[in-house]
Amino acid sequence: MLNRLLQSRVSLAPMAGITDYVLRSLVRKYSEGALLTTEMISSEYLAQTLNGRSGTEILKRDENQSPISYQISGHKPHMMHQAAEFLTQYADMIDINMGCPVKKVVGGQDGCALMRTPELASDLIKAVKDGTDKPVSVKFRLGYTADEMNYVEFGQKMQEAGAQFITIHGRTRSQMYSGHADWGKIRALKENVDIPVFANGDILSIDDAIICLEQSGADGVAVGRGAIGDPTLIGRIEHYLKTGEKLPVPPLDERIQMLRYHLDEEIKLRGEGIAIKFMRKFYPYYLAGFENAKQLRSKLVLEDDYNEIISLLETTQCFCAN
Repeated sequence: MLNRLLQSRVSLAPMAGITDYVLRSLVRKYSEGALLTTEMISSEYLAQTLNGRSGTEILKRDENQSPISYQISGHKPHMMHQAAEFLTQYADMIDINMGCPVKKVVGGQDGCALMRTPELASDLIKAVKDGTDKPVSVKFRLGYTADEMNYVEFGQKMQEAGAQFITIHGRTRSQMYSGHADWGKIRALKENVDIPVFANGDILSIDDAIICLEQSGADGVAVGRGAIGDPTLIGRIEHYLKTGEKLPVPPLDERIQMLRYHLDEEIKLRGEGIAIKFMRKFYPYYLAGFENAKQLRSKLVLEDDYNEIISLLETTQCFCAN
């Protein structure tokens, strides 16, 4: 089963508030086989909402979203076990977040904080394995700080505990998202575990994916921010790895069409008022690299009226066409 899930050698990396049902659907539109991943789902949140709340938007998926991994976070083995049991009905894989660097996550002993407690991290892997018959994966970083780069030993320990797949972000927790991901360091992990390893961090183009794979020796790549504003990127990387052909980046008018579709689908999911505010974080990614892009984005992030948003986008589209 695992080989089928990773066959395309590309995955959508989980991003809180980003990789929701709509973005996953958009990525799938351009990629038949890439592994999709949900936003991080708190095991404690699930424990509070298991009764009658299975239809919440964070869990929503369609059949065509397979293969899909549901990512969970937490530091209490019994809750992680319950979460895995519950999510098995939705997931093709269960992923455990041990890489999130955000202060409120690590402050609660979740995410990358688990790299400082490898015994507890192992117990979480075992608890999740015991709660599902689906493959179990883990996502982590190079370490908590530059002086604590324990990613090779940590990966080996996660494999011993039962993890079947690793995604590693090429930064430490203390780096957050600054600097550039160190893809070369990932090679040491790949050479010291026997399970598939995907490299993550700063893969914003097909060329980035090529260089990352060369430097890391990884089995594949996980694309995060590169897929925001360009849902075709994962499919284009997948296509290159299969055929050697580099498909072009979509022109601005096509990106605007994708943005409009994204907005409309979020409105269906969340309601107009919430969706319009939710979409503001996506504008800088969709609308970049052309004259007056900054001014357009400045107007859009303040606009609450759907018709005005569409009018601004249509005007930009007409300008591009001419």
